[in-house]
Amino acid sequence: MSAAVAGGAARLLPAVPSAEGYTAHLATAGPLPAFSGDELIAELGRAGLTGHGGAAFPAALKWQAVAERSRARGAVVVGDAMETEPASLKDRTLLALRPHLVFDGMLLAASAMRARRVVLCVASSSDALARTLVAALAERRRAAPHEPRIELVTSPSRYIAGEETALISRLNGRRALPRAVPPRPFATGVDGLPTLVNNVETFAHAALIARRGARWFRSVGSAAAPGTTLLSVCGGVAAPGVKEMAYDSTIGQVVAAAGGPAGDPVAVLVGGYFGRWAPAATAWSLTLEPGSLRRAGLALGAGVIAVLPRDACGVAETDRILAFMARESSGQCGPCSRGLPALAALFHDTALGRARPGVLETCARWSLEIRGRGACRHPDGATLMAASALEVFHDELRRHLRHGPCRESARPPLLPTPVLTGR
Repeated sequence: MSAAVAGGAARLLPAVPSAEGYTAHLATAGPLPAFSGDELIAELGRAGLTGHGGAAFPAALKWQAVAERSRARGAVVVGDAMETEPASLKDRTLLALRPHLVFDGMLLAASAMRARRVVLCVASSSDALARTLVAALAERRRAAPHEPRIELVTSPSRYIAGEETALISRLNGRRALPRAVPPRPFATGVDGLPTLVNNVETFAHAALIARRGARWFRSVGSAAAPGTTLLSVCGGVAAPGVKEMAYDSTIGQVVAAAGGPAGDPVAVLVGGYFGRWAPAATAWSLTLEPGSLRRAGLALGAGVIAVLPRDACGVAETDRILAFMARESSGQCGPCSRGLPALAALFHDTALGRARPGVLETCARWSLEIRGRGACRHPDGATLMAASALEVFHDELRRHLRHGPCRESARPPLLPTPVLTGR
């Protein structure tokens, strides 16, 4: 997939997609400025930076919570580059093209937190990315041997392994599975220390804010949602890839940046497999601002915009996604180990036209009953996506029930649903 910058929003991604070495990085960005931890965190607050890993939590509040607890014992800074969302490529693209911008943000955070360790986590299946990062870190150590060392750690390539408490479990020598909170990572995390876990895109934005300031960051986007965001745009678009867009861009503009729709768009999956389907007519004019999406019952989540064209089957695509989400549960509690597989099986029978009357009502009821009962949020995301499919593809589901799979169901999958391995 390609990487592209749209609408003059070039910040994180280079205009020409080529890997940037340390010397070129310094020539482009300049050296890291001298900031006290309090000054940097205050500047992030003025900028309005939020996390880019899915929750969109204010970065300054998260950094401050760790910094306040790290004064006596130190802390750990963790860069989350797991990106186990199958439709997402934004973090891998950013790290492949501008790894030193991410390293800058992690080292700034380490200074602000008085960190004892700085760790970058990638999925064990990302061999090419890991080799790129090993080379970039070695180049960095040769050029700046005085800097704190950034450790590169791999974790199993499972969907739930990228959740922050699962990452902390992995770094503490246990299986990469989500755990119940409290305690939350900012209080007790890796090695029992206050721990900051941020998506790598968040660290890259922080590095730019440190150099250019909050006013510069707010010069694009909107007052409520400043700055840019990286999006993985896939499905029925002419030029799928990673696009950098200002938050006041509409979903229609995002699709235009990806070369426009390939075919007649009928629905959009916003936020990835933890997101929700929306009719294309509804989604097209929505901006990427959290408030705009929230009013439509949507969220940007992992930063995935997947377009469903008319010649694809939303029922079949949802069937495969639900099966993936059921396989990828941690299996630690009933909603995941029993609820999701049962819901996925019922939806599968519906897609094949072999379910009994009333199945759609049962699916809707199960989606509600499973939600909010898991040890982590995995079943919540899966059931919200399923519930949105029941709404958006209601007529198609009825046709599948009456006549069996449609002709479009036989086409190759539009969205990836890999079989991931490892614990």
